[in-house]
Amino acid sequence: MSTEPVEVRILDREYTVGVPAGERDSLQAAARLLDSRMREIRGSNRMVSLDRLAVLAALNLAHELHQAREERDARERELTRVLDTLERRLDGLLGPATEKPQD
Repeated sequence: MSTEPVEVRILDREYTVGVPAGERDSLQAAARLLDSRMREIRGSNRMVSLDRLAVLAALNLAHELHQAREERDARERELTRVLDTLERRLDGLLGPATEKPQD
């Protein structure tokens, strides 16, 4: 898979990152989100080191991702439970499936 160079700006620093074709917009959106989070964490304290800001922003984003995955998994489990319940109800209403005669 070929990649193309994309320039992003995070905390007033330029970075060039290679991304697969078609993912440019997604990477730029991710860079804007990271820049925003790092600026939010830094606040008015301009003395915080860049590596500390990056780690704290990454930790916050990883925590949000973990929570979103847990919520998705819980929704999937609930959906599976509801579908199983509906299937049992349908089976009860329709009775046992009849086999088609073979030719």
